[in-house]
Amino acid sequence: MDIIQMDINLIDEDTDQPRYQFDEQSLQELITSIEELGLLSPIKVRKTDNGRYKIIYGNRRYKACIALGKRTIPCIVSTMTNEMDIYLEQIAENLTREGFSPIEEAEAFHKLLNNEKFSSSVKFLASKLSKPESYIKNKCELLKFSSAVKKRIVSGTAIRKDVLTEDQLLPIKDLPMELRDPLALIFARDEMPVSDVKKIAKLFKDPDISASTKEKLLFKNGPGLLETWSVRQNNKAERAKPAEAKKKAASLQAEQPSVEQQDQPLGGVMDNLPNHSASLAANTASVDSAAVSAAQPAAANVPVAAPPVTAVATLATAEAEAGLDGMPPVLAQLQQLMTTLEAAGAPPLAKALESMETEARDTFLQDVDKLIVHLQHQLLEWNQHKE
Repeated sequence: MDIIQMDINLIDEDTDQPRYQFDEQSLQELITSIEELGLLSPIKVRKTDNGRYKIIYGNRRYKACIALGKRTIPCIVSTMTNEMDIYLEQIAENLTREGFSPIEEAEAFHKLLNNEKFSSSVKFLASKLSKPESYIKNKCELLKFSSAVKKRIVSGTAIRKDVLTEDQLLPIKDLPMELRDPLALIFARDEMPVSDVKKIAKLFKDPDISASTKEKLLFKNGPGLLETWSVRQNNKAERAKPAEAKKKAASLQAEQPSVEQQDQPLGGVMDNLPNHSASLAANTASVDSAAVSAAQPAAANVPVAAPPVTAVATLATAEAEAGLDGMPPVLAQLQQLMTTLEAAGAPPLAKALESMETEARDTFLQDVDKLIVHLQHQLLEWNQHKE
């Protein structure tokens, strides 16, 4: 790539190039640098009609040399003629330079996407410029804002007074212009960090807040808007508590059938406690009747049938099998009863009691006490009968 010294009077600026904003302070610094050290990087030009040349990139260096009164400037002469390629190269070069503003980028992308001369696509630009498609789309979103906002947009992420970064603007890009632009100016004036901007943006996107209320909120400053967002969030949280409680209750209600199914054997025990007592009484009466029949005089010459197998005999057998011989009779029978119930599918008593409501648990324990008293009474009568 040849670099030649070219007469500076043969070179014209490209008024259609992407970059057109030049900060006077940075330009003055460049002039001082060139005056002390010389021009370290050449500019790039292309040949046009009438033997003249037009700048592809290097406008600031060209301006600085003009200001210094230099007669020549080092140049790289390009042979490119395709307007798309030239414009893409100008964008690519400026993307590496400081001072290329987000709005200049946005306008350049918009031109490539919408100008009939280019009619490009986001995907094509992303591949050519080695940028994500979202990068190009977000830059174009900045063009939605008014000129009063756009002139405050700067490169970088540093939050400074009276200027705006791209990150401060993107959260509100989808709001109506009557909300979007005033908010942007509030953010610039009050130096609102991006995290706070996002919260305020959610406040103005809330469909439950009327348009008239949102317009009134614009009279607040940045901290005031943030406080409004915080209060609203707290109110939502408070209102959500009853709803969450109802949701949990509904969830528990939905699970109730399975709980009832688990508790059903226990319920059956409670419901059938009188039946168990009646059964024991009936069986005891049967035993008593058999004993009386066995004690009748043999002169009746009526064969005496063997006493039937009764509930008491069954309990005695269960006691032996369960190793309950050393326990008091009443406790042994109660233990055998619980063993029988568990074998039938009832949950362990401790777990069942834990799962019961207080009132139901008290009722159950009272029924058990009644059963024990009844068993004691039945056993006492049985022992007296045997004697």
